[in-house]
Amino acid sequence: MQAILKEKNLMSWISDWKRGLPLLAVLLFSLVSAVPAQAQAPGIKKILSIEALDMLNTVPDTYLLDVRTRAEYQFVGHPVGAYLFPYFFYSGTLLRKGGECSYSFGEKNKHFVEEIAKLFKKTDNLLLISRDGTRSALAAKDLVEAGFKNVYDVEDGFEGPPFPTFKNSNRDKFYRQLARRNKVIGFGLRRHYGWQWWGLPWTYQMDPKYIYPPDLAPKKK
Repeated sequence: MQAILKEKNLMSWISDWKRGLPLLAVLLFSLVSAVPAQAQAPGIKKILSIEALDMLNTVPDTYLLDVRTRAEYQFVGHPVGAYLFPYFFYSGTLLRKGGECSYSFGEKNKHFVEEIAKLFKKTDNLLLISRDGTRSALAAKDLVEAGFKNVYDVEDGFEGPPFPTFKNSNRDKFYRQLARRNKVIGFGLRRHYGWQWWGLPWTYQMDPKYIYPPDLAPKKK
């Protein structure tokens, strides 16, 4: 008798649970809908150069932003139709590290997001490209935090990373030591990946339409 009662109680509980499912679904939907739009916004999308070119040719309201320095844009070259918005500016400071010398990036462009917001809508598809994907990732993060909805990081960059590149830093170091010891040409250089490697359209020509906007303003006397 007790077994029969237990079975009836279990069946009754299952029946009540099934009837409550639609209400539960409604409650869950309400909770999801209550999450702020910013929290639901998608993250930064990573794409390769060839995908970026295809988007530029096929998807409306899509723009390519080159976030390298003015010098790189002019003398290394840039993708055809890429807008220049430097994320960092070069400085005259010479750095010495491990016997190697390089000029450092100076201060971060504090007007970076502000200048982009003047020219593009928050819903535009903005594709960001740098030398090897390092600066474009930082710049993309700033734009997403500023409310831009469709930000893409062209992760292979314009010149690409040094060749070859491993995620394991120890492997990088080991093989580069072997390359230096054996005088391997091309090891550690760029242009084995990225926009130029793909053979996508690029130029040295400086078109005023795409120059960093503040540089086009007449200088105050």
